[in-house]
Amino acid sequence: MTEVLPPLGPESVTWRYFGDWRGMLMGLWSGSMQNMHPKLAAGVWDHSDFFGERWERLMRSLYPISGVVFDQTPETGAQVRDYHRTIKGTMADGGRYHALDPDVFYWAHATFWYGNIRCAEAFGPPISEADKRRLFDESRNWYAAYGVSMRPCPDTYEEFLDYWDHMCRHVLRDHEAVRTVLDITVLPPPPWAAAWMPGWLWKRQVLVVQKMFLWITTGLYDEPVREMMGLTWSPRDQKRFELFGKAVNVGMRLVPPRYRRHPRARDADDRLTGRVAVDAPLLETPARNLPTGDEQNNPIHYCPVTAARRANLPWQPNETGDRIPATEIDSRQLSDHERESTPDA
Repeated sequence: MTEVLPPLGPESVTWRYFGDWRGMLMGLWSGSMQNMHPKLAAGVWDHSDFFGERWERLMRSLYPISGVVFDQTPETGAQVRDYHRTIKGTMADGGRYHALDPDVFYWAHATFWYGNIRCAEAFGPPISEADKRRLFDESRNWYAAYGVSMRPCPDTYEEFLDYWDHMCRHVLRDHEAVRTVLDITVLPPPPWAAAWMPGWLWKRQVLVVQKMFLWITTGLYDEPVREMMGLTWSPRDQKRFELFGKAVNVGMRLVPPRYRRHPRARDADDRLTGRVAVDAPLLETPARNLPTGDEQNNPIHYCPVTAARRANLPWQPNETGDRIPATEIDSRQLSDHERESTPDA
């Protein structure tokens, strides 16, 4: 049975820490840590077009991922889960993978929620031990919103820290997908900020940006991960990293609170204050971030699925608004991992 937990609300610690633009400094850490899971890396490498449109994919993915926390509806979590239904295959060693394997899905979730703690520790705002534990407790509600088995989710914060250490030491592996995430020198200029920049100028300055972000990401890694990746980190690096984090925190405090937040989080805040009507359509990513043509309906692109397509998916609500019982979904089309993650009737 899938555990049912209430959605997170504005009084939660997660609302306070998640959705802050400081999280953009965590981008390479989050993406690389996720792809260090062998099965997740295989799925991304075989199915995702992430590497062909990284800026657009990043910017549109932030909307539904943030929405699972801020939308106050189970529909967003189900939508994010269902993007992953078709991502499955066979690994090089003959083992099978599926994006909805609860162990794989939870690992991706862990990098998102625990990333809040890593981000706060490194770049602010300061976080207490009590709030770290509250973030863990709330991460269970967050994960439950996807409708995937709660089996791999630890019961306590201490158990989670043991789980994280075990993953870093014994499960995570280097992979081409990891190295590709970490290499931003092949990317074009960000379309929302530097589309005007000549290619020659971008190529010169991106080398500096690459060096800086790899250094930031190395500072965020656990030591076992640094060792696995062959990255060095000195006491001098650590001191400079701490000073950099303090500078980021001071700089962000100069930004009005409203504009420290990602648009989806800001939209949720606006609904609470009356700036935006409660029943207004959810704020989605700008059209410039969407794939074109028929690719907009392809779940590998991790973008909103059209209503027409969703109506034809057996795990979506039927015309009366009720979910089709799991027993009515053709079991021959579901792997063991999919059966475990199918929502209960």
